[in-house]
Amino acid sequence: MKTRMSRQRLLIAMMALPMLAHAAEDALLLETRAVATAMPPKLMAELQKEMAAGGLVSAIAACRDTAPQMAKEISAKTGWQIRRVSLKNRNPKAVPDAWEKAVLTEFDQRVAAGADAATLEKAEIIDDTYRYMKALPTQPMCLSCHGNAGEIPADVKTKLRELYPDDRATGYTVGAVRGAISIKRSSM
Repeated sequence: MKTRMSRQRLLIAMMALPMLAHAAEDALLLETRAVATAMPPKLMAELQKEMAAGGLVSAIAACRDTAPQMAKEISAKTGWQIRRVSLKNRNPKAVPDAWEKAVLTEFDQRVAAGADAATLEKAEIIDDTYRYMKALPTQPMCLSCHGNAGEIPADVKTKLRELYPDDRATGYTVGAVRGAISIKRSSM
């Protein structure tokens, strides 16, 4: 009788492990999603503030200086490594690694098939590292710096060439995947 109860408890425990692992992954996803969604609205507010104060050229500093500082502060506060990446990067530090590149490519394919870029995310555990990406859709206000050549004012083009001689981050349309917030935490 005692052996039978021990086996039942062991069996119950073994059955519970996948459920506990799934619950832990769900908790990580919720935590990561909260981190990922905190930064874009703050950056948009900063962009609008800079545009109101000094125009489009002034707003370039928000993406160039403020966004990386925000990511650094959130990373320090949460313990997550946060950065923005893009297949067509402007900032040389925004080049995606192999996993990020694959996810961004998948996001582009899903948008081409009719998905809403604002809903796209991916989470995965790879070699004890939790990885998460959330697509950043191109907003109408983004086109002044990231749209087609005819949509970008001359003074903005000049400033972008000065700051980013190898700029690849143009030619976007509203709703396209401009890039993504990429988040990871090692040693899960």
